[in-house]
Amino acid sequence: MLQFFKNEDGKTLAIEKPEAGAWINIVPPLKQEEFTEIADALDIPLDFLTDSLDIDERSRYELEDNVKLIVLKTPAENNSFNDSDAFYITIPICIILTHNQIVTVNSFDNGAIKKFLNTFQNRHPDKRNMMVLKIFEKVVQAYMEFLKEINHRRNLLEQKLYDANRNEELLDLMRIQKSLVYFVTTLRSNEMLFMKLQRTNFLSLNEEEDEFLQDLIVDTSQALEMANIYTNILSSTMDAFASIISNNQNQVMKRLTSVTVMLQLPTLVASIYGMNVPIPGSHSTFAFYFPILISLGLSLLLGIYFLRKKLF
Repeated sequence: MLQFFKNEDGKTLAIEKPEAGAWINIVPPLKQEEFTEIADALDIPLDFLTDSLDIDERSRYELEDNVKLIVLKTPAENNSFNDSDAFYITIPICIILTHNQIVTVNSFDNGAIKKFLNTFQNRHPDKRNMMVLKIFEKVVQAYMEFLKEINHRRNLLEQKLYDANRNEELLDLMRIQKSLVYFVTTLRSNEMLFMKLQRTNFLSLNEEEDEFLQDLIVDTSQALEMANIYTNILSSTMDAFASIISNNQNQVMKRLTSVTVMLQLPTLVASIYGMNVPIPGSHSTFAFYFPILISLGLSLLLGIYFLRKKLF
């Protein structure tokens, strides 16, 4: 679906057809004929428009026929129904700059673009570079928000795991760990992209815009550091719980082994008294109670010994 916006008198207006300086936003559902129409109308390479369809597309920039392409990875919630998939993934967004148009292509629902649309009334169409940088800013802010949400969810799951030790919480922690892997990889890629854009001055930024891009690089580095910290904490937590589970299993095995040894004593006594050989006291009136008392006595003594050794 094609959306056309322009800024007029400080207000964002939706228009029917693209105009000079307008912002063209392509959102799902996507149609091949729309890509072809935009490519022919604005003289944009068709592959620039279709690159966002590949969810594994890396962050990069490209120049072809005076048309600039910037591919940026943004965070998003994973709508998969598979319980083993990550809670959050990263999706590409394509920003295309022609001589008088800005085109954004989203193959998936993108929260960063929605937030940018809410602040578009504060942007002037002539300041295209600043508009692009503001899209970058919304992407970085989205990473920060998702990372805070991940950390909050991790804390809740850890608390539940301390209380219950259930596999469900462990599986959810693994899904968070997968999300952080996506974030660390794409944040590192975005950071390198911003650095290359600044070093090559691909967008022909002025001094104010260059300082803004430098701030975005710092914020991206901070988000990357947060993602690495959360990843390390989560890995340590998973290792700790794995050790706890292993230790609990060892304790259970020790108890079961102790009980097995205690049960072997009555069996041994019963086997001795079951032999067809003369045994002291076998002809006594209380012969039936002798093996029971002996078994209980030996088991009690062994139980006391195990308790003192803290084997129970």
